[in-house]
Amino acid sequence: MQVRRAGERGHADHGWLKTWHTFSFADYYDAQFMGFRALRVINDDYVAPSRGFGKHPHQDMEIVTYVLEGELAHEDSMGNGSIIRPGEVQRMSAGTGVLHSEMNPSKTQTVHLLQIWLLPDKRGYTPGYEQKAFSEAERRGTLRVVASPDGRDGSVTIHQDATLAIALLAPGQKVEHAIGKNRYAWVHVARGKVDLAGQQLAAGDGASVRGEGTLALAGASDDAEVLVFDLA
Repeated sequence: MQVRRAGERGHADHGWLKTWHTFSFADYYDAQFMGFRALRVINDDYVAPSRGFGKHPHQDMEIVTYVLEGELAHEDSMGNGSIIRPGEVQRMSAGTGVLHSEMNPSKTQTVHLLQIWLLPDKRGYTPGYEQKAFSEAERRGTLRVVASPDGRDGSVTIHQDATLAIALLAPGQKVEHAIGKNRYAWVHVARGKVDLAGQQLAAGDGASVRGEGTLALAGASDDAEVLVFDLA
């Protein structure tokens, strides 16, 4: 297991955007953190009221957006327009190419979100979009699958042999994830604190886990929230 502390991440303050990069992104470069398996980006973004990312292009990337606080307005060249709220997961397959914008529609509240990029299993997919809500009850005390290659259990579908599950944990509450043979895991703490294999991880911390076995997580604060990626 290798722990990646929140304070070790790349950081940029653009005034309207405060962002932390788990992996190399934009002007932040670290040759040791170019991604992990198919997981390429975890950006921890705070976007000011009435600001956001104007229309820009992407290609051949699976982009997953998860809102923690506030709201995010999405528009794209496929004709989609939506508001993403806490507990909702958006998946946009950029494929052969797509234009999109992500804006904070509130005039008063900052939006806090995680933007996650995964490399697709091949290039040239037709662009696609999906958005689903996962209630607090669904995520409480269990690792709820929210993204998977086969859309199982009502999750959004991604073009990669990867699964994302999210859990909300009370202090001492435990969840486990079995890591199969030749599989890998990445853990990201979205908020609060969790215990992982005898180490405490706080908000923004991450950890890579290699090797077959059981990943055991326990809540170590009120309202801890953790993301677990299972990767080929």
